[in-house]
Order: sequence, then C-alpha cells, then structure tokens
Amino acid sequence: MTRDGFEAVGIDTSRPHPARIYDYLLGGRDNYEVDQRAGDELAAAAPEARIGVRANRAFLQRAVRYVVGSGVRQILDIGTGLPTSPNVHEVAQSVAPDVRVAYVDNDPIVAAHGNALLSRSGTTRIILGDLRDPRSVLDHRDVRRLIDFDQPVALLLVAVLHFLTDADRPEEIVATLRDALPAGSFLVLSHATGDFADRSAAQAVYTRATASLNLRTRAEVELFFDGFDLVEPGLAQVPYWRPDTPPPPRSEEIGFYGGVARKTA
Repeated sequence: MTRDGFEAVGIDTSRPHPARIYDYLLGGRDNYEVDQRAGDELAAAAPEARIGVRANRAFLQRAVRYVVGSGVRQILDIGTGLPTSPNVHEVAQSVAPDVRVAYVDNDPIVAAHGNALLSRSGTTRIILGDLRDPRSVLDHRDVRRLIDFDQPVALLLVAVLHFLTDADRPEEIVATLRDALPAGSFLVLSHATGDFADRSAAQAVYTRATASLNLRTRAEVELFFDGFDLVEPGLAQVPYWRPDTPPPPRSEEIGFYGGVARKTA
C-alpha cells in the first residue's frame, strides 16, 4: 500500500512483526498471538530479552532527557514502533514543553495507534515512511512542517537499524540523515549485538517475522556514528549509559549497545 508517497508494509497478522514482538516483551497489548509466540521463543533463546527491551526503553528516555536538556527542541524519531507510555514526546515535553516530535514508521498499525494517542497541539505527528528511503523521510511535507533543518535536531534511531540487512546499506542511510542535520544536532542510537552471548537462536526467531534480525559487533555499530562525536560514556550496553537507577540484574548479558553523539560540524 502507499500513503503520503511512501511505500509501506501491509498489515500482515499471519507473521510476527518486530514492533509487536517488542510491544509484547514490554508488557503491551498491541500484539497478536503470533507475536506472543515469537516473543516467548525469543525469551527462551535469549533469557535476558525482556530485561533488555526494558533497559533499551529506559536508555531512550534518559537519552531524550539529555538531548532536550542540552537545548534541542525538535526530534525526528524514525522507526518509532508502537506507542509505549511515556512516549518520546511526553518525556521531552516534561523537560521543555515546546519540543516538537515527528515520529516515522513504516507499519500502518503503528501509524493508526500513534495518531489515536498523539496530542492535538500540533507539536507531534506520526508519518508513514520507511527508513530505507531516507531522502523521502527528510523531504516529507509533514516532517518539514514540524522540523526546521536549519536548527539542531535530535535524530532517534533506537532499536531499528538491526532490522536492516547489509544489502540495505544502513551506513549510507545514516550518512544521508546525518548530512541533513545542522551542527549542534544529536544522534541517539541503539542496536542489538551478539557480542555478549551466542544469539543465533534468537536471530532464527526473526526468520519467520516480517523483518530479519541482523546483529552487529561493537566496531560495526560504532561506524554509524561517523561524523558525530560520542558523548560520555561513549557506546555502552544500554543499562550502563548514564544510569539514573541501579542497573537491573543480568545487565552484563543485555545485547543492546546504545550511544548519543553530537554533530559539531
């Protein structure tokens, strides 16, 4: 199907969808039995999976507070997934009420749920679009209505790049997005890894889903930050990126890297 000039995936409830699996592992209700079975298989293959998705979500919230506290007042969140309270705009606007957030996702279910929950203030919007076509995201009229690319932007790519294969050229996608951002902008990124345990069985769960899981090493994830300066503590397992509470048990097993970086030139 197409909408607003984007190619978007159809609503397929016969196969697990990464956003719905993630929602199920977070304890959400916007998922189907096929997603629940896949989530249970994932948790059996990777026992830290539920802890990991919660830690990733907490990283996102801390990172959003950091970039807004650093002065950014507009956020472009690509691959946002199903809404989970507190959402990005709720976290951001609790720090600065004038923050604008453009959410982008290629799943019509995400778009439908998101539009039902977003405020009517005109400061938030969800757009149906695909990360694999970054130029179309950047040029979309609704993105342009909210985001002024002459002013610093926080670009969020949280738990999404690992659903792109190497054939999708994810480094080029990130570079296209980076080049559209002015100095003073931030990249907030997290990515699944197999560095801490063999997670081939977890990857296999996604062979039956609508997108594959492509684990990358620390060195491979660091390449996405080319052209940015990582802020302390650099790229870290998500529970250890500026924690504001004690990291949960088994944090050392969590297969998510996270980092925040600033574009200085």
